Amino acid sequence: MHIDRPLGSRHARWGFYYPVNYGYVPGVTAPDGEELDAYVLGVEDSLTAACGLSAYVGRCIAIVHRLDDDDDKLVVVPDGMCLSDDDILAQTHFQEQFFDSCVLRA
Repeated sequence: MHIDRPLGSRHARWGFYYPVNYGYVPGVTAPDGEELDAYVLGVEDSLTAACGLSAYVGRCIAIVHRLDDDDDKLVVVPDGMCLSDDDILAQTHFQEQFFDSCVLRA
């Protein structure tokens, strides 16, 4: 995935702070017509182009599904990491607080 909003950055339009790395999967279109977004959880460092890490490969463990919007988000973590639904919702609250969201798993 491509990291376009690294940990510590601010949203260009709304100004909120990203406490996690955030990006998208290039070439994969989401229902909203944009590329599929993803939260990277469990990585404490900012994945920035300055450190040569604007791309990230991890394991998708869940989807944050928005019941009132068509912009679902993948939840990507380092290999071997597990998070509870509550952990995922807590770490994504900075953005998901504005939506009616739930965690889906395979």
